[in-house]
Amino acid sequence: MFWNREIETIAGDNLEALQLSRLKWTVRQVQNVEFYRRAFQKAGVSPGDIQTLDDLEKLPFTTKKDLREGYPFGFFAVPKREVVRIHTTSGTTGKPTVVGYTRQDLDTWTELMARNLTMVGLTEDDVFQNILGYGLFTGGLGFHYGAERVGMTVIPSSTGNTKRQIEMIQDFGVTAINSTPGYGLHLVEVAEQMGASLETLRIATFGAEPWSESMRAELERRLGVDAYDSYGMSEMYGPGVAFECEEKDGLHIWHDCYLAEIIDPATGERLPDGETGELVITPLVKEAMPLIRYRTGDITRFLTDDCPCGRGKRIARLSGRADDMLVIRGINVFPSQIEHTLLSLPEVGDQYMVYVDRINHLDEMTIEVEINRSYFSGELADLQRLQKKVSGAIRETLNLRTTVKFVEPGTLPRFEGKAKRVVDRRGAIW
Repeated sequence: MFWNREIETIAGDNLEALQLSRLKWTVRQVQNVEFYRRAFQKAGVSPGDIQTLDDLEKLPFTTKKDLREGYPFGFFAVPKREVVRIHTTSGTTGKPTVVGYTRQDLDTWTELMARNLTMVGLTEDDVFQNILGYGLFTGGLGFHYGAERVGMTVIPSSTGNTKRQIEMIQDFGVTAINSTPGYGLHLVEVAEQMGASLETLRIATFGAEPWSESMRAELERRLGVDAYDSYGMSEMYGPGVAFECEEKDGLHIWHDCYLAEIIDPATGERLPDGETGELVITPLVKEAMPLIRYRTGDITRFLTDDCPCGRGKRIARLSGRADDMLVIRGINVFPSQIEHTLLSLPEVGDQYMVYVDRINHLDEMTIEVEINRSYFSGELADLQRLQKKVSGAIRETLNLRTTVKFVEPGTLPRFEGKAKRVVDRRGAIW
């Protein structure tokens, strides 16, 4: 299904011409921002130097640190009277990032969200329950306005009160939900405890945190839905930068609105398609807060084959964040690797926590995981066998020795927003 077939399938010379025209506009627009005037001068480049798409590499990167230092309005490229809405990031690791929107920005963002939701098969006949936070967080309102643009009946349930969420799904005949994947698992867990049927659901969209193919399979099996991955960030409007199609094989970036690169996170060198690195995005149509080569910190790669749906180049499912990567005894570990391994084992439950400590000058990782009672007899020998199996699977995946501890079902934390499953007691929390 298409919302705007012509622009969704634009390719080749037509796409490159559109991207170059919009890149030139963006480079001129950022001259209204003092940070970019100084950055361009330092890099020895001017707007007139951008004559091809390859000239993008002449331009400086922008980082989240830069945006925080511009708090609150230092990156606005239009007068404040033209800014009709403000969102911010959470600011959990420092000053929040402030994002402004013109009326055109909001209309563009809504259009992108309508494309995404239509792409996974949602129509005006669907009832859409949006279980993401409303307010300064961009997730709730982004999906809300996109779903309304498609013509769906939208239930802005926001987060929390899980039993009430389940009652609404039943009472209102909800056919589609949107939440974080972690909350999706919590939702189905509570529904199972209540003996509640969610049989009206057919589609679920998940985002805001990395999740694995194993978790998708678990969500689809227990919710009875087709589950799709969503990608976005506040700095790029919010959700809607990229989305899976019905093939469920990579996320389509909307290349008419975003110019994407994959770079080596250590050197900044651009990498060829197929190689894994950090995603860098230059938005091409943002009026209030245009950005140049924004380092997202997200780790992915461009897929090299064409998608049967006919849309543009895709990125692979995110494998983690450059700043979320754990280095344990010299080995790089992403939390998503642990999740994928655990969820592939039917003997363990859906919930887990990872703790990293430094003991006697050595890094030690402990994984607490809820046990699945249906696979456990209660015998000590059975528990030891299971512990050996789980530890072995983790070691095979990570090439790292870890300590696995089983806990009772329902004892680990549940998260209504982004899940915080890793506690690095060497000094940081994810």
